Amino acid sequence: MESSRNKLRGLVAATVTPMTKDGEINPSVIGRYVDYLLNVQGVRSVFVNGTTAEGLSLSTKERKQLAEEWVKQAAGKLDQVIVHVGSLCLKEAQELAAHAAEIKADAISAMAPSFVKPPSKDALISFLREVAVTAPNVPFYYYHIPKLTGITSIRMEDLLNGIKSEIPTFQGVKFSDTDLMDFGQCVHKYESKEFTFLYGVDEQLLGALVMGAHGAVGSTYNYIGKTTKEMLAAFECKDLEKARKIQFLIQEFLSYVIGHGFTIADTKAIMSVASNIPMGPPRLPLQKTSNEYLTRIIAQMKSLGLL
Repeated sequence: MESSRNKLRGLVAATVTPMTKDGEINPSVIGRYVDYLLNVQGVRSVFVNGTTAEGLSLSTKERKQLAEEWVKQAAGKLDQVIVHVGSLCLKEAQELAAHAAEIKADAISAMAPSFVKPPSKDALISFLREVAVTAPNVPFYYYHIPKLTGITSIRMEDLLNGIKSEIPTFQGVKFSDTDLMDFGQCVHKYESKEFTFLYGVDEQLLGALVMGAHGAVGSTYNYIGKTTKEMLAAFECKDLEKARKIQFLIQEFLSYVIGHGFTIADTKAIMSVASNIPMGPPRLPLQKTSNEYLTRIIAQMKSLGLL
C-alpha cells in the first residue's frame, strides 16, 4: 500500500461487512472483495468499519479482526485502508485506534459519540484528540455525519479553526452531509492547510467536486465505482455535460432506492449480486432485504446500465 503520508484522492469504497448466514463476521471473503473492487470497479482505497460496515453494531474484537484482514488483503493491491475507530466509548475508540496503528493501517477516522453528545466544539475536539493521540503517527480524519450523530450545531467550518494545533495528525474530513455551503467554506478557508476533503453524499458528488472536494467516500462505489470514476474523469477533463449526465444517472438510481427506504441491508444485498460474493445478512436491528425488492433494484440498475 501507499505510504500514509500520501494524499488520499479519488474514490474510497465504504465497505460492507461480510457475514455468514448465522450473522457472524466472515473475513474469509475479503480477499475476493479486494480483487473485485480493484479489477471490476477500479476503486483503490477503502473505508472499513464505518456506517456501511455496521461498525457500531460490531464488537471490538470483530472490528479488530476485520481491520486486520482488510490491511492484510489490501497489501500490494490497494492504495489506502482507512479504519473507522469511532465509538460511544472513548476507551474503546482509543483501543481501536492503537490497534489500527499496530497493524499499519494507512489512516484512522472517527465520528462523534452520538448518545452522550459533546455539547460544544471544544468538547468534540477534546474527544477526538484523545482518540488520535493513541495512534500518534497515523493520519486522522474526522467523520462528519450529523444526520446519524445528531450533532447539528457544530459546523465543520468552525471545527477546523485551530484543530491542527490540538490534533497534530489531523488530515481532513469525511464530510457526509448535504450542506454544500459549509463544505465549500471548509475548502475555501482550510485547503491551504493541506487538509483533505472527502465528500460522502454520493448523489451530490459533482456539486462537491465543483466546491473543491479531493475525493469521495461512499457505499455506492462498491458497485458503481466504475461509473462514478467516469464522472470524475469527465469533470477533470472539463466535460461538464458528460459529468452531469452521469451524475443524473446515478441520482435516478438513488432516487428510486432512497424513495423506498434505502438501507445498509440493501447495499449488502446489491453487493452480493454485483460482486458474486456472499455478503450475508445485516445484523439486527436491520432487516434483511426481501428477494422481491432486491429483484426490483437489480432490474432498475440494469435498465440504467449500472449493472
